[in-house]
Amino acid sequence: MTPTLRSARAYAASAARVARRGGFKPLGREERLVFVVGSPRSGTSFTGKSLGSQPGFVDLDEVTPLKAVLPRLAGEPRDRAAQELRTILERVRLLGLARGLRAVEQTPETSFVLEAALLAYPQATAVHVLRDGRDVVCSLLERGWLRADRGGSDDAGLAYGAHSRFWVEPEHREEFEHASEARRCAWAWRRYVTAAAAAPERTVELRYEALVESPQAEADRIAAALGSEPEPLRRAFAEVHGSSLGRWRRDLTPEQVADVQAEAGALLAELGYH
Repeated sequence: MTPTLRSARAYAASAARVARRGGFKPLGREERLVFVVGSPRSGTSFTGKSLGSQPGFVDLDEVTPLKAVLPRLAGEPRDRAAQELRTILERVRLLGLARGLRAVEQTPETSFVLEAALLAYPQATAVHVLRDGRDVVCSLLERGWLRADRGGSDDAGLAYGAHSRFWVEPEHREEFEHASEARRCAWAWRRYVTAAAAAPERTVELRYEALVESPQAEADRIAAALGSEPEPLRRAFAEVHGSSLGRWRRDLTPEQVADVQAEAGALLAELGYH
């Protein structure tokens, strides 16, 4: 398949998802987007879906054409990245007939271009979903995306495996590729979490643990930050599952815990995960 055909199919698939979810489509163009950022397996998908279910909102899901170019955009000047990011999202919104709805974009890798995303949409807000990195490591290990013998690629054509990603510090790429899988997973969590904290003045933090413990209170807080009605978000957040909280205590071996601590222990402690 040629790159042009692959891109066309990616746009068509993204736009079709948006159109199905859009429902009532008011006239005009809504500029108050919401960017859900944070590490994969932290609850970003649940949060994006919940926010997008509110009246007047639409969940864009992970926008495949954007996801495919984010590794490159992360290395571009901020204004150039902002322009291309906006072009992609507006094309998807237009094709999905949802420009009048508040779009919720939830690609985790957007964390690495968050400042550009907020530059592209000056009225947008970011929601950073944060979860105990040790539980995230468990989930990433289960998925196997960073496993050395994992083949294949994701929906954006980005390969799985132990190779160095764009978010690995250039001077540590070889170290990353030779690290244990648990350490690579902890590395990913650390880098995504750090990147998602780039614009605190326009970011609302949502801890997954707090969401599980007090879904109504967190719904009220997030709705207030977004200027939306709390009741629809209360209903959506009530569906959260907390059975995996603290799973690292039973699922990680002592060696894996040590690797996670070596890679991300300082950030875990800074965030209060003891």
